Amino acid sequence: MKKKSNSSNRWLLEHFQDKYVKEAKENKIRSRSWFKLEEIDRINKLFRPGMNVIDLGSSPGGWSQYASKKIKKKGYVVAFDILPMKKIEGVSFIQGDVRNKKTLDLILNNLFNIKFDLVMSDMSPNITGCSLVDMPRIIEVCKIACNISNHLLFQNGILLVKSFQGEGFNEFFTEIKKLFSKIKICKPTTSRSRSREIFILANK
Repeated sequence: MKKKSNSSNRWLLEHFQDKYVKEAKENKIRSRSWFKLEEIDRINKLFRPGMNVIDLGSSPGGWSQYASKKIKKKGYVVAFDILPMKKIEGVSFIQGDVRNKKTLDLILNNLFNIKFDLVMSDMSPNITGCSLVDMPRIIEVCKIACNISNHLLFQNGILLVKSFQGEGFNEFFTEIKKLFSKIKICKPTTSRSRSREIFILANK
């Protein structure tokens, strides 16, 4: 059996010492990403009772868990991920890869008659650590989230999508500005300090 690298050991140590990881475990929260969404919502007032929400890249369910709590029983959350996700009350989950045309068509065709108030994407490719590989992959899934939002959002709907800082981001940001009336970049304090992740918040 191969020994874990020093970087892997450091990540594991940092992960289990992380205050948000500990708080998530203590409060039966699915993931530390819950706190990122909570912070973005607190500042930007994303949620209200009765909203219809799409959660892309949902597993293990932190964002869906937060959204279902905020929209209450009158709202609707539909979640998608390539990985399985344990059931959350008030959330409909479909397992599939949205990069696959069949899965994407399934989403668009079956949800076309339902207009959504918020499309949120915490999707992320498998990270290699090489920006030349990782950036095109994250841009690809960001564009998929934009495509879904263009088809399914209400006129005044909101898109929240995770991206990374790096080559290709500025070009993507220029593209998305053409599709939305208001757009801003969010960097939650709950993101790990060395993380390159940022969140784009765009209003139709």
